[in-house]
Amino acid sequence: MSIAGKKIAVVMGGPGSEREVSLASGRGVHEALVSAGAEVVDIDVRGEDFDVPEGVELCFNVVHGTFGEDGRLQRLLNARRIPYTGAGAGSSELAFDKVLSKKAFIENGVPTPAFELIATSDLAPALQLPLPVVIKPPREGSSVGVHIIREPSEVAAAIEDCAKYDIVALVEQFVQGKELTVGVLDGRPLPVVHICPRSGFYDMKNKYPWLADGGGTDYFCPADLPDDITQAVQEAAVAAHRALGIEIYSRVDILLSEEGQAYVLEVNTIPGMTESSLLPKGARAAGIEFPQLCEQIAQLSLKLRNKKPPGQ
Repeated sequence: MSIAGKKIAVVMGGPGSEREVSLASGRGVHEALVSAGAEVVDIDVRGEDFDVPEGVELCFNVVHGTFGEDGRLQRLLNARRIPYTGAGAGSSELAFDKVLSKKAFIENGVPTPAFELIATSDLAPALQLPLPVVIKPPREGSSVGVHIIREPSEVAAAIEDCAKYDIVALVEQFVQGKELTVGVLDGRPLPVVHICPRSGFYDMKNKYPWLADGGGTDYFCPADLPDDITQAVQEAAVAAHRALGIEIYSRVDILLSEEGQAYVLEVNTIPGMTESSLLPKGARAAGIEFPQLCEQIAQLSLKLRNKKPPGQ
């Protein structure tokens, strides 16, 4: 199914903390779809009150994080009977909530770090997990509000920060090892990307040095791993994608421990979509250039959503 001549709206922006990153993704996808021959319009959304131009056949959703990735935008488009790219409302909501995701991983045998929940109203909780741990808000993306805790004195400030986003914080076992990510496209894994932050961990300043002062990251794709480890990491990524029932595509973040065990952290249903983003890096290593990747996502989404009611 060619997208040449089809009217596609690139939905970008959003009201959340990842707005600027989303706008960058939107610009990249716009150019890619134009190069594939589509008639492309842009929609900068800031909330529920947005208009979709007449005749749009598909909304290409690149609203990262809040509103675009948590199922709300999908439900609005379902109600309007407008097809859209990627995960449906239910799988988006499940993937966006790290607590619900981890429960689904455990139920389906997907390896994931041990965790507990604490109320953000308690600045001195009795943690069950031994230090070091990671404390993060359960419903944010791009490492927003993530803290690696090595000393008891660091707990209160981390919880205070998480309280800006939620009434609970997710406390996770800290896994020392390699930071990896694997794209999943149409049920199949892409080559593994090894993420090497130049300092600290893969936080906002290292992911997006153009948004924050300093930072930076080196990427290696395909990751330099033994074949059996590569296979295990890719299998864990596909298992996580399936455990959440995600449609079309995703990007799965994984930690590979020093002992060679893969641990799934989370699944991103609207990953970054610029030429230099992680999913496109994996796709390029598989021989799929960025315009082809965007076209495939659009084609697969049209096929799925024209076959059954949106959200199913």
